[in-house]
Amino acid sequence: MILRSRRVRAGVALAAVAALTAACSFGPPDPDEQGTSPNLPTPSAAESASAAPGGGDQEAVVTVLAKKLAVPWGMAFLPDKSALVTERDSGSILQVGPGSDANGLTVTEVQRLAEAQASGDGGLLGIAVSPKYATDKTIYVYYSTTKDNRIGKLVLKGKLQPILTGIPRSADDNGGALAFGPDGYLYAGTGDGTHGVQAQNPKSLGGKILRMTTAGKPAPGNPFKDSLVWSLGHRNVQGLAWDAKKRMYASDSGQPKNGELNVIVKGKNYGWARADGPSTDPALTNPLYSWPIADSYCAGVAVADRTVATACLLGKRVWLLNVTDNGTVLGTPQALLTGEYGRLRGLVAAPDGSLWASTSNQEDAGDPGPDDDRIIRIVFSDGGAGVT
Repeated sequence: MILRSRRVRAGVALAAVAALTAACSFGPPDPDEQGTSPNLPTPSAAESASAAPGGGDQEAVVTVLAKKLAVPWGMAFLPDKSALVTERDSGSILQVGPGSDANGLTVTEVQRLAEAQASGDGGLLGIAVSPKYATDKTIYVYYSTTKDNRIGKLVLKGKLQPILTGIPRSADDNGGALAFGPDGYLYAGTGDGTHGVQAQNPKSLGGKILRMTTAGKPAPGNPFKDSLVWSLGHRNVQGLAWDAKKRMYASDSGQPKNGELNVIVKGKNYGWARADGPSTDPALTNPLYSWPIADSYCAGVAVADRTVATACLLGKRVWLLNVTDNGTVLGTPQALLTGEYGRLRGLVAAPDGSLWASTSNQEDAGDPGPDDDRIIRIVFSDGGAGVT
């Protein structure tokens, strides 16, 4: 079976789908496509269109890497360039790649975590690979039990050890973002879980971004003494990423009116539930950008060169923002893949510079197709991502 790549354009308002490109197959790459494993299809010069002058519409080639998954949530990469992917409802940790078969990259269930109890938007959520994985072989997961949300660590196929418990659990707004920052500490995005009661309470773990050691203890330099809290006033944080200047970006969703992309600064208050979107209150930090909730409700966040991207569930698209050196948004955000793959949740930067996104159609709010759920690879035509 040959999987095909599609060339798509990000428009100022809507994504217009271009014609199907030439077929790309998995397996040994052509001489002009040599790179490290996994062997992924890279568009040739003939297949890629240049970005519009002045940073306008952006074109991308999109390839389906894996399919028939069940609500894939977190994605993180191992040193061999394969990805670990969590399935929210099954509690499975899957390994995607580095090899391939007739269906795309190989998908293998590595482990199923019985401790993760799925209901609502809870279950097995974020995943992060230790920066010292080559020596400690440790991964970290964010997961729900019947009583709370937790962060735990394990060596694959080994026993899960909780390092942080007591994060508020609810039917919705459980957060789940998990990633190591450039400083080597572990960051987690949590959900408020109470429609605003806990997000403004600095003593609660709900509605926060947390920063911790690998033992689950407050990291040195946190803004509140003996506290895990790095920032507060969040509704539901499901995506974290950093750019080359170590600026931290986070999605926030679940507000009645607005979905947000925030630049996270130590100790700042991002408003929920005192504000829904931008505010005139000087005590609150406004989002880098916000969209009507119907066009957003975004989860995963990734950075490719100067582009910050976020994948959206209700919006069924990826928003692309061109961010300047001083951290401001240049021009108007562009929408990519609008309605093409349904609900999009996960979004991460792969080791080769491409972006991997996951669909979330195998859940109550979704409308799954025969191949859902899928993981797709996005390569920008201007060389900003995916060039090996």
